[in-house]
Amino acid sequence: MDQILIYSDSLTWGIIPGSRERLSFEKRWPGVFENSLIKAGRNVRVIENCLNGRRTVWSEPFREGRDGSQGLAQVIEMMSPLKLVILMLGINDFQCTHDNNASLSAQGTAKLIQIVRQAPIEPGMPVPDIMVIAPPPIIQPKGVIASKFKGAEKRCVGLANELKKVANDHATHYLNAGSITKTSAIDGIHLDEHQHQLLGKAIAHEVSESLTF
Repeated sequence: MDQILIYSDSLTWGIIPGSRERLSFEKRWPGVFENSLIKAGRNVRVIENCLNGRRTVWSEPFREGRDGSQGLAQVIEMMSPLKLVILMLGINDFQCTHDNNASLSAQGTAKLIQIVRQAPIEPGMPVPDIMVIAPPPIIQPKGVIASKFKGAEKRCVGLANELKKVANDHATHYLNAGSITKTSAIDGIHLDEHQHQLLGKAIAHEVSESLTF
């Protein structure tokens, strides 16, 4: 059985826009992704490590553990052997507590790639392939999270292109989720259930085409 780790934030955790509730596994994109691969005859197990508010390399002043670079090497060590690590982060880099642009956020993902490849896995275990997924761009933030993401729709412009450059420079797989779906019209940040369905199936197709199982 091949294990795939997804390292992400609330977009993947499956928060239901406009609420603090969570979609069930089979309805959020990691579950759709896993089930699609299994239906295609792949013997896989998807491992989710998704934390609300996680940044690439920045801390949050109000909650602990949101710097995605902290502890990532140990996660890789813990979950190995891994066939693939999917990194889909960046949205929270544009919260109002940070003055980041797309290039800075993408460099955060570049650091995560290096951490994955240098993780202290057991001798003989494979260094996993990596797929960088650019999250759908933020649209006008709405609802209770609007103040937290004030101006984020402007600061995140160009993230997909910057992440594509990082993926090319570091020889990883790449997918632009924004070419598959937009973010929810409810809050402008997260994904509706049907958007999770679209994304999970598209990622399964890309992984099937890109990797040998």
